[in-house]
Amino acid sequence: MNQTETETPVPDEVDPEAEYEQLSQELLHNTLNRRHRAAVQALVEERTILSRPAVQRVLIVDSRKGRAANFPQLSGLLYGLGLDEGQRTFLALVMSMVGLGVTTLASMEDLDDRRLPIMLRAILRMAGNEDLAVGRRL
Repeated sequence: MNQTETETPVPDEVDPEAEYEQLSQELLHNTLNRRHRAAVQALVEERTILSRPAVQRVLIVDSRKGRAANFPQLSGLLYGLGLDEGQRTFLALVMSMVGLGVTTLASMEDLDDRRLPIMLRAILRMAGNEDLAVGRRL
């Protein structure tokens, strides 16, 4: 190679799992309000919603401390994010945890077996109770 040619660095492949973990940790670290933290934790656990680029563009803002969740930006956009019915129901319940929207607890009957325990744990976190267990009956 002569001096006029330069080597182009090859970017490292992005590991989606590591990137999601980093995003999750940043969002949780930068959320201090208990209700908001419970909502962020629910989205992290549910995963399919927070993994969507459309949701990330609307929900996540850059702050001096790093990335943070800005729930008010989601208001009115539930049907424009390309979510399926189960995801929209879950996200509406999460938004109600932070005081946005009018979603009744009756909509929890529409959650599937995977999302329902996540939401139940989120409600317990929001109430400040980490002692009650959520799981299946034997």
